[in-house]
Amino acid sequence: MDDEPLEQWAARRERRRPARGEHRLAPLGDQAEQGTHVDPAAPRGIQEWDGYQWVPVGVAEDFPTAAQETGEDASARTSRVPLPSFSKLPPAPEPWRPTEVFRRPDTA
Repeated sequence: MDDEPLEQWAARRERRRPARGEHRLAPLGDQAEQGTHVDPAAPRGIQEWDGYQWVPVGVAEDFPTAAQETGEDASARTSRVPLPSFSKLPPAPEPWRPTEVFRRPDTA
């Protein structure tokens, strides 16, 4: 297995990390994080990245209000995450063929 040099790994990790002052939304309550479409009327917490952790900075009544407060931070974060590169599919395997010729007993 080819190991990636530490400098390349650190640079790739740094590109994926949020920028200082970037905001994100988090659902409030006992539920685990879910998509925004699950309950858009539920209150949302607004968190800010301080360089080390996400710190709560506010609360919004619902998802549209919270999204308006945070602005373009969510879409900026998605552009930093690289998508996997897809290449051609591997060649199809050869079809299975029996090793012996089979004939019906009633045919000549």
